[in-house]
Amino acid sequence: MNQFREGARPPGLRERKREATRLRIATEAARLATAHGVAATTADQIADAADVSRATFFRFFATKETAIAEGFSGPKVEELLTALAAQPRELAPLDAVARTFQDLGQVLDEETRTLVLEQARIAAGSPALQAWMASAWQRDEMLVAAVLAERLGVDPLDDARPRMVAAVAMAAMRLGLERWVAADGEVDLADLFQDAIRLRSEW
Repeated sequence: MNQFREGARPPGLRERKREATRLRIATEAARLATAHGVAATTADQIADAADVSRATFFRFFATKETAIAEGFSGPKVEELLTALAAQPRELAPLDAVARTFQDLGQVLDEETRTLVLEQARIAAGSPALQAWMASAWQRDEMLVAAVLAERLGVDPLDDARPRMVAAVAMAAMRLGLERWVAADGEVDLADLFQDAIRLRSEW
């Protein structure tokens, strides 16, 4: 999805195997954290569940928290991209993003709520997790831009609109999540996303 130019070389077998291993580790990390909590989940447990060595685990992830965060956020990002791509074509890009945030914010289950809050608290004292999150936001912005570029029928390497809208969208998501965490998850996340989008659309 993030290859924009025709003729771009697809990932080779080695890269695909590495990605499959990374995904397996992250998936098992999220599964264990969901079942036992982040604090009770160790890197060794994750490595065992993913059938990799401890050394292999740390080649892919600096900490158990980053592996858990990747395993948790990856599927959520895919949900966002799928929901965005499915929005009515007549919606303007920012309106499509706003509708997507509204849809996803209304289906937050209690399990997800608990994990997001726990990760936010851990991130406050974890430079490694903060660095991972900054990188993940940038990666996700590129993925959102790719979906928007497809909707517009443009190449984001030549047309800045998809990246601009994606940057606004991810900033709104970060702001909404920050306010939601500050309120200990006791406010409506969909409303916070919509408030953030409205603030940026009123510039």
